[in-house]
Amino acid sequence: MSGHSKWSTIKHKKGATDAKRGKLFTKLIKEITVAARMGGGDPESNPRLRSALISARAQNMPKDTYERAIKKGTGELEGVNYEEIIYEGYGPGGVAVLVECLTDNKNRTIAEVRHAFGKAGGNVGTDGCVAWMFDKKGLISVSKEDSDEETLMEIALDAGAEDIKEETDSFDIITEPFDFDAVKDAVDAAGIKYELAEITMLPQNLTKVEGKEAEQMIRFMEVLDDSDDVQKFYSNADIPDEVFDSL
Repeated sequence: MSGHSKWSTIKHKKGATDAKRGKLFTKLIKEITVAARMGGGDPESNPRLRSALISARAQNMPKDTYERAIKKGTGELEGVNYEEIIYEGYGPGGVAVLVECLTDNKNRTIAEVRHAFGKAGGNVGTDGCVAWMFDKKGLISVSKEDSDEETLMEIALDAGAEDIKEETDSFDIITEPFDFDAVKDAVDAAGIKYELAEITMLPQNLTKVEGKEAEQMIRFMEVLDDSDDVQKFYSNADIPDEVFDSL
């Protein structure tokens, strides 16, 4: 599993403090607002909004909170106009990094992102420099404690999953984005718990980072995670499990 996926799973397992949850709510509200603005307020006909609402409910966001965000997106309520920006670059050890942002101040955001890259010993690159190294996929990560590979193969592949990969502590169900909802619904119907379920950018190949560079990468992800303007980030870093186990 790439570093960013492992990071997301660890955060999900540990849960969030009140401060972190508030920051996560802010990011989810932004995503819901933009998704509704771009594709309308009906999640049945708006896959991006549907996915954002799944994430919001998973974090126990109050219904009136996400409904207000939808109304701001559709123009029923006054709201901030966020701009979507994707930055690409290289992190510690030359790993490829994609950073998805939603911002109302582009100058502030690029300054923060450049600072984060520079502090980690990396740099922001040109558009397209690393995006080709990633594929947009659905990812559902199931702990080995909650299911076995044979059961998941039967359920997920029948529902349209593309592949199932075994990781150290989990099985990762991989789907095409348009098959994600059907596969997730099948896993839900089977009563199988999962640690992570999202549309993500999966690296085609991994770059191993160890020692100081692995520690730099963890700090880099922490900085990006703490930024209000950064919605999601992806990398092809292959970080040893023991580095995460020490967190």
